[in-house]
Amino acid sequence: MPTHSASAPSASANSQTTTNLFGLLCGGLALLALGGCGTQTIITETAKAAFEDRLAEEQVIDAKIKTGIVSRITDIDKSLILDVSVDVWKTRVMMTGALSDSSIRNSVIRAAQQDSRISDFYNNIHIVSEEEQSQRREWMDKAKSGGQAVSNVVSDVWIETKISAQLIAEDGVTSVNYRWRSVLGSIYIIGEASSSSELNKVLKIINATDGVKSVKSHVLLSSR
Repeated sequence: MPTHSASAPSASANSQTTTNLFGLLCGGLALLALGGCGTQTIITETAKAAFEDRLAEEQVIDAKIKTGIVSRITDIDKSLILDVSVDVWKTRVMMTGALSDSSIRNSVIRAAQQDSRISDFYNNIHIVSEEEQSQRREWMDKAKSGGQAVSNVVSDVWIETKISAQLIAEDGVTSVNYRWRSVLGSIYIIGEASSSSELNKVLKIINATDGVKSVKSHVLLSSR
């Protein structure tokens, strides 16, 4: 956890932090091939960040960690952005995805862990058949290009979207404090809950979502 000075930061320091966060969010999203840094995407991400239970400094550090991981992974193989996802919350890293080659997974994990700022690392990358990896990659590619998920298949993209809609609409749940991923129906979630009651509500909603086979939580309870 970053150390905070007792004195208030200057206006120029606040401006610089906001600028850095803005740029890092845009850069990270571009590397993840989620549609680049269009105006709508930037507004959505920065608006979400304003409501998170993370300080601006924490958001900047997490964004740097994520951007570095994504860069190292794409150095291995650019197509891995369709197979592997990276989520960071207060220096805690959650890796998810599906690969058919264990040696590639090992290389991805080694590359991801090359950052001394990472406090906890969760490897949730599945080893699957080549057919399963290909099918999942097709879903992710359609989502990345802005196309709709296959309507007659409960895909990971569909499940994640359904969870998002439900958590956003749920009273007593601050959805911006969570990151969730589906890997062939297995859900992994990281973030921070304000209370055990909120976390239980989040997990109950996810478990009841169509297509969900299991849920693994890396969510911590807030200490604030």
